[in-house]
Amino acid sequence: MYLPKPHDFFTLIEAMPLCIILHDAQNKEILWANTAALDVLGFTLEELTPLKAPDMTRDAPKYRRSVGLRWLEGAARTGQRAIEWCYRSKQGVEILSEAVATLVHLDGRDVLMVQFRDISREDKVKRDLKRFESRLKAFMQDLAEGVAVLGPEGDIRFISDSGAHLLNSEEHTLIGENFLSWCDDDSRRRLLQQLASETPEHAPFRVHYHLQRRDGEWRWHEATCRFIEIEDDLVGHLLLFRDVTEQVRAEEARRVSEQKLEYLARYNAMGEMAVAIAHELSQPLAATRNFIEGAVIRLGKESTTDQGVAWGLQNAVRQIEHASLIIKSVRDYVVKLEQAEELIDLNELLRETRYFISLRADPSLVRVEIVASPAPLWVSCEKVLIGQVILNLAFNAIEEMSDLSVERRVLRIHASRENDVALVRIEDCGRGIQAQAQEKLFDGFFSSKVSGNGIGLALCKNIIGRHRGDIWAQNLEPCGAVFTFTLPLATPA
Repeated sequence: MYLPKPHDFFTLIEAMPLCIILHDAQNKEILWANTAALDVLGFTLEELTPLKAPDMTRDAPKYRRSVGLRWLEGAARTGQRAIEWCYRSKQGVEILSEAVATLVHLDGRDVLMVQFRDISREDKVKRDLKRFESRLKAFMQDLAEGVAVLGPEGDIRFISDSGAHLLNSEEHTLIGENFLSWCDDDSRRRLLQQLASETPEHAPFRVHYHLQRRDGEWRWHEATCRFIEIEDDLVGHLLLFRDVTEQVRAEEARRVSEQKLEYLARYNAMGEMAVAIAHELSQPLAATRNFIEGAVIRLGKESTTDQGVAWGLQNAVRQIEHASLIIKSVRDYVVKLEQAEELIDLNELLRETRYFISLRADPSLVRVEIVASPAPLWVSCEKVLIGQVILNLAFNAIEEMSDLSVERRVLRIHASRENDVALVRIEDCGRGIQAQAQEKLFDGFFSSKVSGNGIGLALCKNIIGRHRGDIWAQNLEPCGAVFTFTLPLATPA
């Protein structure tokens, strides 16, 4: 076995690319340096040995001679100490270094062997990375999109500050939590299926899901997802998501608005049809009446007239007169459809609508009680629209009571004055308003009734609101509900 000679060790140290300087362990003076150290510092050995710390280090408080002496003294006491030290070459070039001082026992004296290497390039890279990381973090914090990396079961392996903000939480509290557990059932099933089926070779895909934030609010997210594998550090599905709740709500509002317009178009068409039918029926009814009256006159001239036949014909005439009255009422009510406010007495409007209310109430054996105000209630409004609100609320009340006992089938409509507003109350003796429906009673547009043809409570609220009034509903004791609306009183000309 070959054993190097003592001189060979010296040769090996001289050939090392690592810079080495020997200091006396007692007085800390420089004793020797290898070729690599001399080349980096630009001194000869004769020039280097008498130098002190200020002569060969950067002029800064952290590199004072006292700091360097404490470092070397610590190495002499403990055996080894490391420090970041900035040497300065003979040419004035500053060399940021990682230096390690090690106590070595030699024959005759103890020395401190200082090994150092230039880390200025590494430090620059480190500073650049730190600056880039700070900028990236600042940019991502202000992004409207969130970034997350999910495991195959939805566990969060990484999430950005912006992502944590979209979930109304903090980044450190979300790591390890299951992202999918906050989604609704349908979204969770779809996401699990897509996460399980995707492989690194598959293309990115888009997802849309409904998620509950950490503050309990449900939000809609739209996201792009793809599989990533960054060595062994981060493997999973990269989710780039953003909150689209307002867009979803706007789209839903647009859809409801289109449904409202479609319904109003059908409702308007129904009114036009009613006018057309009323016009077309009036002539054959008048002719039929004339024919019957003529037959009655002729029968009256016959001495052997059957009185039963005459009685039947006279009743037929009365029914035709009744039908003519209905048609005239329909025409008078819907013939003026233009949107124009006029000054009307609400008491008079209640009297006009009572006939139509009775047409719906009588077959259901509902008793209608209308209590008008002692004094006129003058309001400025579109008569047809306010009349339709009264009819809709009354029809709803009649339908609510249609399957109850006869003694409970009572509809009461009150008109009164309260300060500077006219107040109309429509009361029924039904089952009342369910608690869960109380808050959203006027939000929906379509009635839950399968055969309902009312304009809906939401449109009633819209009509009353357009007329500068208010509408609300509440339960009555011991049973029933009351719908109340107000309109500002006007002064008659």
